[in-house]
Amino acid sequence: MNDVSAAGYLARLTEIVERVSTTQLDGVQRAADIVARSVRDGGVVQAFGTGHSQATAMEIAGRAGGLIPTNRIALSDLVMYGGEEPETILDPRTERDPSLAQRLYDIAPIEAHDVFVIASNSGINGSIVGMAEVARKNGHPVIAITSLQHSEQVESRHPSGRKLTDLADVVLDNGGPFGDAVLPLPGGGAVCAVSSITAALLAQLLTAEVVRRLLAAGDTPPVYLSANVPGGDIHNDGLLQRYAGRIRRGG
Repeated sequence: MNDVSAAGYLARLTEIVERVSTTQLDGVQRAADIVARSVRDGGVVQAFGTGHSQATAMEIAGRAGGLIPTNRIALSDLVMYGGEEPETILDPRTERDPSLAQRLYDIAPIEAHDVFVIASNSGINGSIVGMAEVARKNGHPVIAITSLQHSEQVESRHPSGRKLTDLADVVLDNGGPFGDAVLPLPGGGAVCAVSSITAALLAQLLTAEVVRRLLAAGDTPPVYLSANVPGGDIHNDGLLQRYAGRIRRGG
């Protein structure tokens, strides 16, 4: 049994990070080809996640050192942009509703060359599978960030019976175990999750490879500077003008 301690967690996390780093690079390269092509064609990366996977979408969209042509789709968009009542999204099980995907897609600033990066540790909830389904139906490539070990052991909650992995052009495995937490407890269960950390790692590996491709093509990568360094706002605002009306940064 693993030691339930900071040292025990670091040992397990280091092992999983190493496995992700060595087994997912081919997938990262294929995903970077898709994203770089989209960006060069004027597309935007549409990042979507629910629950704690919202953190992965935030890692992709709108952060210092990341690509400017990125937009985060969130369940809260239904209230902020769709005019729905707050009660629509207050139930923590809302993410299971497959009907949300089309509603979110319809109110999002999406164009033909956009690519979707959808994050979900389980890859089974209705809104997640639904968003992948809607994206594919509308001709957008889909990149999934998920836990294969967890997804393979659970049933889909989408009416189609499909999972995120069934609809993705590229699947990036975050290496998380079933249930996400890695330190077993004496009475059952486990503590200390890893998927947010390894998913963020995959997001940053993807960003690095996309920027490498843009540089190789002779392009100046549209990358955010931190808004908390001198000149950051001026730099970012200038680049954001290219994507006016297509990127949301609220919420």
